[in-house]
Amino acid sequence: MDTHSGTLSFELPNDPISLREMVVSLCSEKAVWEDEKKLLEKERERMKHHAEYLQHQLNVLSAKLYARSSEKRKHWADGLPSLFDEAEFVVANTPDEEEAPHEKEVTTSNEQSKPKKKKPGRKPLPEALPRVDVVHDLPESERVCALDGSALVEIGREFSEQLDIIPAKVQVIRHVQIKYGCPHCHQGVKTKPMPPRIIPKALATAAMLATVVVAKYADGLPLYRQSGILVRAGIDLPRSTLANWMIKAGQAVQPLINLLRDHLLDHDILQMDETTVQVLKEPGRSATSNSYMWVQKGGPMHQPIILFDYNASRAGTVPQELLLGFKGYLQTDGYTGYYSVASHPDITHVGCMAHARRKFDEAVKALGTGGWKKTGKAGEALALIGKLYAIEKDLREKKATSETRYKTRQSHAKPILDKMKSWADATIPTIPPKTPLGAALGYLLDHWPRLTRYLDDGRLEIDNNAVENAIRPFVIGRKGWLFSDSVRGVKSSANLYSLIETAKANELEPFAYLRHLFTRLPSATTVDDYENLLPWNVNKATLSTD
Repeated sequence: MDTHSGTLSFELPNDPISLREMVVSLCSEKAVWEDEKKLLEKERERMKHHAEYLQHQLNVLSAKLYARSSEKRKHWADGLPSLFDEAEFVVANTPDEEEAPHEKEVTTSNEQSKPKKKKPGRKPLPEALPRVDVVHDLPESERVCALDGSALVEIGREFSEQLDIIPAKVQVIRHVQIKYGCPHCHQGVKTKPMPPRIIPKALATAAMLATVVVAKYADGLPLYRQSGILVRAGIDLPRSTLANWMIKAGQAVQPLINLLRDHLLDHDILQMDETTVQVLKEPGRSATSNSYMWVQKGGPMHQPIILFDYNASRAGTVPQELLLGFKGYLQTDGYTGYYSVASHPDITHVGCMAHARRKFDEAVKALGTGGWKKTGKAGEALALIGKLYAIEKDLREKKATSETRYKTRQSHAKPILDKMKSWADATIPTIPPKTPLGAALGYLLDHWPRLTRYLDDGRLEIDNNAVENAIRPFVIGRKGWLFSDSVRGVKSSANLYSLIETAKANELEPFAYLRHLFTRLPSATTVDDYENLLPWNVNKATLSTD
């Protein structure tokens, strides 16, 4: 090898055989190098895709932590309106035929009619609230005219209102039983029996019990905080006492829960979802294990029913047990645990378009900050789904009948869905399946028959949001009370959540309904007595008199 010239050189052998062996060796090494190069390039591509995948996941997680949770978009980069306004922008660009009184047009002889702007101002206070008049009157000495000295007379009154709140009044109800006896034989003592109580011998009246239940299960106020509030009023009621009341109240209302379940399963449309709950003392399970609260919403439109059921498992056997005897449409998200019960010949499975939309929304969030400005494939899907939701919004605002909903969906929503299906079929081969967009397209096509089934019946909804909204108070409350102590406690909580959410769905004020229920439930003995206590059978006018 010569190094004097500054370059490397090799002395080639003069022997042909040696030279041939050297060439063969170099060719073999080159082939190995080429193979290694290909492997390295392949690994480089794999790492590149993996890095992109991790970046997408990081963007999605960052959006969940720091960005707003709403799936709405302010605008599109190319000037299109927002996701939920896009269809109205394109299709319905005319004002409503019927406008509110303050928006009626005023026409003059010199100019075209223009919509009158609504004047800002506070809403009037409800007429049902009691009024206490505080009269501000001039003293007698000032009721004299400053000009001629004549006595002033009343010519009118001006009224202004303020909203006042009286803090909760705590009092003791003392029951006095008058005893009667014979003055001669000194026997046969008689007293009028005490009215039955929902929790015998408990300190709580029906109103007190309803207050604690509503504060915890409707307002998310944990029992230890309620106990602290009572201490400020001079009442020492430990959290354990309040918890015991909740368990016994939840057990006492079981007959009503059974009736509600019968009515729920008799109707042919039912929505279902589940969420986690932690129970500290559960046989055979650690305190950190996740259990589940299963929620069902159904019943006729004028008699909505929402039921909560606790189970330690999330297996498909749970909905099978809860829906035993049900026949009709079952609407759920894409969780496979529902597939076993949905495969029953008497049950038709309906999907949730909101979950499909959420997948595409995550694909947009995976692009990072400002990703929604890029009108890519995910944006195209969101625009099409937005048109479907615009149709549903219009139907709700018009309070359309189920027949009208069916016809409108067939004529307006079906063509959009057909376009979406063709677009998804053409797009999915070009998108890696493990990317967020690939996962969204896969979800859309895998669930397509269930997602489009709402077209078949005007009573069905496009998504499962109604039952998810019913779960929300439970999820918000869970952030405050964190866990349930025992299985008895979580099952009682399920019953109380069921009554509160069903009352709200039937437009009853939860406290007034529960006070009415806790007052009359102890005297119920027949099925008719219990039926009369169901929310839709309660006279709203009587709730304020209990």
